[in-house]
Amino acid sequence: MTDAQETAEDTSLRTTGGAPPDDVAPAPIPLLEPREGIPPVAASDDALARVIADFAAGTGPVAVDAERASGYRYGQRAYLVQLRREGAGSALIDPVGCPDLSGLGEALGPAEWILHAATQDLPCLRDIGMTPTSLFDTELAGRLAGFPRVGLGAMVESVLGYALEKGHSAVDWSTRPLPDPWLRYAALDVELLVDLRNALEEELERQGKLGWALEEFAAIASAPPAPPRKDPWRRTSGMHKVRRRRQIAVVRELWTVRDQVAQRRDISPGKVLGDAAIIEAALALPANVHALTALPGFGHRMGRRQLEQWQAAVDRAKELPESELPQPGQQPAGPPPPRSWADKDPAAAARLSAARAAVSELAERLHMPQENLITPDTVRRVCWEPPKALTPGAVETALAGHGARRWQIEQVGPLLLRALDTST
Repeated sequence: MTDAQETAEDTSLRTTGGAPPDDVAPAPIPLLEPREGIPPVAASDDALARVIADFAAGTGPVAVDAERASGYRYGQRAYLVQLRREGAGSALIDPVGCPDLSGLGEALGPAEWILHAATQDLPCLRDIGMTPTSLFDTELAGRLAGFPRVGLGAMVESVLGYALEKGHSAVDWSTRPLPDPWLRYAALDVELLVDLRNALEEELERQGKLGWALEEFAAIASAPPAPPRKDPWRRTSGMHKVRRRRQIAVVRELWTVRDQVAQRRDISPGKVLGDAAIIEAALALPANVHALTALPGFGHRMGRRQLEQWQAAVDRAKELPESELPQPGQQPAGPPPPRSWADKDPAAAARLSAARAAVSELAERLHMPQENLITPDTVRRVCWEPPKALTPGAVETALAGHGARRWQIEQVGPLLLRALDTST
């Protein structure tokens, strides 16, 4: 009997009510408690050793989730790890008390990991020594299967008929001790992941898309860590308002100081100084602390020492020689923005228009988002610089060179070939 079947039989975990009419979907059953109760939080070497032993002895895939403190702490480290496996039950691990989970990762061996939105959790799991050899992403599976809503709560409700309480998703998971309601929420997040995975596998098989999904999962599992972002300060919200190089330098200086302070204090950069305040200072180029204080985001609640710190950053930018000022924008890799194609290369614009229409029609027919069928960036790159020889093999090689998977090439390759050929 699966976790979902056992949960359905346990009336303490759901509300009751009259049977709905046949033409109305039954109300979802609220999950109120994990089946075995809230697991104790493993926060010591001995407790972690017991979890490792239990999960090494378990069978089948492993449901894995992680909670971060986004918006509260610096970076994206994990502050709680949740797992569930047949024969082991559920476990909650505190990565603050147990910062090295490589032993757990090794104990799981080649077991398939089940994650929801895997690319969000894998970086923080990798940082504590946990990296899967194979995985099943229930969010991505939902996208490929054509579900209109793919959040975990929506998927559990639409596929399994249960309602997960999602009120604690944005709390500060660095809080210690973690309150029981938060721990209950965290344990429930992995309670039915195995059942969800199995149901989605059946649906993907029914639609003939299971092979496609497995290719996607393998690509995620084998992907190397993302390289550090170049000039991350350029992503400051509102950056499009800042056009002069001297003002751009102010953004860079303020962002850099803010990041250093946030890292030292281990708090979210936005709690140190908001993006809007950085942009206001860059546009105004305040002459002194008094002028800075008058700007939004630098009000009376900010101490004199902090204000002097920000003004010093502004002054450094104002004193830079012209040769050291940043350029207005990064030169983007690849083709220019599509809005300029009609002027720069009308033939390329025609190719892109034909390709986009074909991809959109196919995605609709396959009941999946266009970006999962093929990334828009890949379509743009192939249309901007098509293969010299417009043959199936050349188009397939171009797509593969941009990271397209085999199933994507098989689906999209013929469409792009026609789009490239008819628009030349």
